[in-house]
Amino acid sequence: MTTAVADPRYPIGKFSRPETITPAHRKEAIAEIAALPEKLSAALAKLRQAQLDTPYREGGWTVRQLVHHIADSHLNAITRLKLALTEETPVIRPYDEKSWAELPDNSLDVEVSVNLLKALHTRWATVLESLNDAQWQRLLQHPEQTTPWTVEHLTLIYAWHSKHHVAHVELLVAGS
Repeated sequence: MTTAVADPRYPIGKFSRPETITPAHRKEAIAEIAALPEKLSAALAKLRQAQLDTPYREGGWTVRQLVHHIADSHLNAITRLKLALTEETPVIRPYDEKSWAELPDNSLDVEVSVNLLKALHTRWATVLESLNDAQWQRLLQHPEQTTPWTVEHLTLIYAWHSKHHVAHVELLVAGS
């Protein structure tokens, strides 16, 4: 049975920043970031090997590319977090996700990136759990945005990103 999704590009909907970010939002986001490797592994375990090279949605990357994209994206995220915590309003560097998805390391077994995510997310959650209120308000500037982001905003974006891509894999599982 196939689950109908209004827009398969956004199976959980687009990111929506709360008007006010509360400590409860932060705690939920940290938990989501910490849980990503386990949730991703569980979703991947339901796929047949051939499905790893199947696009997770029409016009989308293969599941293999998606998993490696998550690792690329989240490596950038922790770097952005650490820059925001150690520099005054750093300008973060965007990258061409589509071109990165075409590089040769995206043909590796997905476990390479899953293992990287396990270690990375342990470190990331450890840093996030240690932040005080002032650190949550530290700023970083994305050059494609007019308003700087706070560390808490960045954290909520990547918590959403984690759920968003696990949902992509789960959609493929549900449709198979």
